[in-house]
Amino acid sequence: MKPHMDLTGFLVMVLLTLLWGINYPAVKIANTGFAPVFNAFLRSSIASIFGIIYCLSIRQPMFHRDIRLFHGFVVGLLFGLEFVCIYWGMRYTDAARAVILVNCSPFVVAIGASFFLGEKLSPLKMAGLALAFTGVYLVFWGKPKTWNPSMLTGDLLEIIAAVLWGSTTIYIKKYLAPTVQPIHTFLYQLVFSVPIILACACTLESTWIIEINTPAVLALLFSSVIVAFASYLTWFKLIHVYPVSELAVFTFLSPVFGVAAGVFLLGEQLTLGLVLGLVFVSAGIYVTHYRRA
Repeated sequence: MKPHMDLTGFLVMVLLTLLWGINYPAVKIANTGFAPVFNAFLRSSIASIFGIIYCLSIRQPMFHRDIRLFHGFVVGLLFGLEFVCIYWGMRYTDAARAVILVNCSPFVVAIGASFFLGEKLSPLKMAGLALAFTGVYLVFWGKPKTWNPSMLTGDLLEIIAAVLWGSTTIYIKKYLAPTVQPIHTFLYQLVFSVPIILACACTLESTWIIEINTPAVLALLFSSVIVAFASYLTWFKLIHVYPVSELAVFTFLSPVFGVAAGVFLLGEQLTLGLVLGLVFVSAGIYVTHYRRA
């Protein structure tokens, strides 16, 4: 474990947050070829296959045979429902709006940790929460020209996804983090989410294949292999090398890159409310994770 972030860690974190931001427009593009929830199912399935192959290659047992397996299933359930909301929500709302709203999850973690993990809400964290709530309000206030009532449905689904993401983090911290390796948490999330997402796809969608086209397939592969597998595996490895608090500070870059990608790759409108919401939410993430040296 290194005591502080170095140049290598800095560059890798910038790259990871860039990939996480670009992932939101990639989801929108993949949704043009595949029904949204089925798209999420394909993503988790492909990433799970790569994760299993990786575990076998390093001769790491994939699953436990005690209560940790049950906790792994709960994590997969929450993770699966989170991505159903993300993908289904982006059927209705812009990627730029989604990336800001979903990245409110650190504030769910801050609140949840105070109730379930005994962590106190410091003045900095409370300031971060205030900034985040202001940012969410500004995102809703800054309606683009393409706004219609269904966009509100998409926005609410993205907020639910943020709550589920934060809940997953709290559950992992409470029941899995002390007793399992990060690779197991990584694999449990993916593998156990697959049947959950498939069940939702069967319930919500009658047609799974819309149109097989090159951009949709490439976007699906990007989300599955590069983001869901490679980037998150790298993230879990970084956790073993650098202080988590210093890594977490960089997550404020993800919505910044996501908004920029939505505007430049998809031509989404950059409203004043979106810009201000991005500033407030990103500042809130930074403040919430900031630690004095």
